[in-house]
Parts: sequence; structure tokens; C-alpha cells
Amino acid sequence: MSASTETAARVAELRDALNRHNTLYYVLDSPEVSDAEYDRLFQELLALEAAHPELADPDSPTQRVGSAGSTSFAAFVHRVPMLSLDNAFGADEL
Repeated sequence: MSASTETAARVAELRDALNRHNTLYYVLDSPEVSDAEYDRLFQELLALEAAHPELADPDSPTQRVGSAGSTSFAAFVHRVPMLSLDNAFGADEL
């Protein structure tokens, strides 16, 4: 089933919003939304892309991690690898 014009527009809107929020968070250190709101938008985009694979785009925020980091911080090497929690939203999801 192909995506409607409204669905394609919503996907584009979510991608634009998430790209903007990534830049605000990772580059400018000035987030405008909570982590929970960002995660809600991200999960909505994931669901739409899964339901409509024809809207897949390698430049989608769902296909990469974050954004370019801020240059105001020094590099740091962790002694123990920092492992992803893959968006665990509660103790039961860990």
C-alpha cells in the first residue's frame, strides 16, 4: 500500500523537526524539547517508515546516530565501553 500525501508530508515534517532538534542538542547545546518529546517524535517516524518502506531515505534521522558533536568539549576515551540501552524507557525494558 502506498503512502498518502498526508503521510509523506508528516514523514518530511518529522525528519525536519528531528534534524533541527539534533543540531540544537548536539551542536548548539541548546535543546528545545525534552528527551521524552524527542523520543516520541523519533518513534512516530520509525513507525511511519516501517509501515511505508517506500518513504525510506538513507538521510533520515532514523538511519544515523545524532549529529556532528560540539567542538567545545575535549575528546574522552572511556575505560569501559559505553553501551547503548536502545531507548529503554523504564527499568522493565533494560
